[in-house]
Amino acid sequence: MSNSAFEQVTVLPMDEHNQKLVSYVHPNDWVNPQPANCYDLVVIGAGTAGLVVAAGAAGLGLGLKVALIEKHLMGGDCLNVGCVPSKCIIRSARVVGQMLKAAAFGINPPETIEVDFPTVMARMRKLRAAISHHDSAQRFQNLGIDVFLGAGRFLGNNAIEVGGKTLKYKKAVIATGARAVRPKIEGIEEAGFLTNETVFSLTERPKRLAVIGGGPIGCEMAQAFSRLGCKVILFHRYSHLLNKEDTDAAEIVQTNFIREGIELVLDSQIQRVEKTPEGKTLYYTCNGQTELVTVDEILIGAGRAPNVEGLNLEAVGVEYDRASAALRDRNGVKVNDYLQTTNPKIYAAGDICMNWKFTHAADAAARIVIKNTLFSPFGLGRSKLSSLIMPWVTYTDPEIAHVGMYEHEAKERGIEVNTIKILMSNVDRAIADGETEGFVKIHHKQGSDKILGATIVAPHAGEMISEVTTAIVNKVGLSGLSGVIHPYPTQAEAIKKAADAYRRTLLTPTSKKILGLLTKFS
Repeated sequence: MSNSAFEQVTVLPMDEHNQKLVSYVHPNDWVNPQPANCYDLVVIGAGTAGLVVAAGAAGLGLGLKVALIEKHLMGGDCLNVGCVPSKCIIRSARVVGQMLKAAAFGINPPETIEVDFPTVMARMRKLRAAISHHDSAQRFQNLGIDVFLGAGRFLGNNAIEVGGKTLKYKKAVIATGARAVRPKIEGIEEAGFLTNETVFSLTERPKRLAVIGGGPIGCEMAQAFSRLGCKVILFHRYSHLLNKEDTDAAEIVQTNFIREGIELVLDSQIQRVEKTPEGKTLYYTCNGQTELVTVDEILIGAGRAPNVEGLNLEAVGVEYDRASAALRDRNGVKVNDYLQTTNPKIYAAGDICMNWKFTHAADAAARIVIKNTLFSPFGLGRSKLSSLIMPWVTYTDPEIAHVGMYEHEAKERGIEVNTIKILMSNVDRAIADGETEGFVKIHHKQGSDKILGATIVAPHAGEMISEVTTAIVNKVGLSGLSGVIHPYPTQAEAIKKAADAYRRTLLTPTSKKILGLLTKFS
């Protein structure tokens, strides 16, 4: 039985893998249920934040009535156009990167590395479809949640309309996420461009690819597509890639990009784009000169805009950043530290309202919302967004992982800080792996072992940063980390080396002399 109350969707190319994906996350034969008389909680948006809120509320065993609304694909950006597809492609690209370095390990690689681009993309689609059942409409219905496919909009009197049906609620959560910014560059709309929402639909490799934006998304995609055989030109309006990151970390990535043949155009501004018989021509300024380059495709990797349109937020007194639709990286829906909007019955979580636009940040925020909407009315306390310790990773090769404060942030807050830096070239496992570019850098409060923040640069920095995050969350200082036995040889031993370096600063001259003797005869 078909249901015309919501838009039918396709995900290109509509092969067997994407058909499977759609059958899970937006089944076109889905029939929206009859609404309950009143819901304890209605969630708009079935990305990470929305899914976690809905599943968490329904799974409490309290018999709560929960509704979940999604107008496009359940799973949101993460499953469909973000974390999952990008990491599948990055994994294929890393194989190429390893083959390029094979000679250093005594392995003779082929003279020409042949990349089967259509197969790389098919692999991504297959794996994405295999994962998608976790976010499926049917699974959430089986959890006891009323799933409505269609665009939700607020009405007055604590009600939301979707697909011609009215859902009344006691509490509501806005989790509609964000989207890629459409750049205001003359001619680019006519020429056509890719974003994270369309690049994963490619089936043929573009020979020449311009990437606009040298932040995390732009850098990840630039390196991946370069390794997969595209001639990549990366435009960035600042003088250095990843300009918000630790300078030493960004320098390593930038040097690697140059070594791998990615053309960097820094301090640049795209003026206009023209579609020509040869391709898409970008006219740009750099170092005071106007130049041009012609490519086959343009990928926009800069800026996110929260999805505030169409929600009719004015009807329920929810304030939001009205400029967010046009300008990048705006905050969207305004919330307090408890993720409560200006309407006390409505909360928000995820990219729609947060500066941290990460899947794990949306997950953490959703847990705050569950507690604050369902538990705090019973006197069980409230959780704050500001209490979160948030790590993040840029999945270039090597990766950059960070948690806590940067050194300059600590100084700006008036905190005296010391920094310990351990080069991966001093870590035995990194030497054995041939992965000596990188470091572990830990900032601690001067005169204390309290960890303020850390940056790690290594091929698997994202796997390593959690140890430091755990230490910060549980108030374990460098002295405590120094007492943790790390298996030898591992690259994570760099963290212990940093902790040991701190402990050595506490030694008296006599202790240092004794330690030197012990080291000499061990």
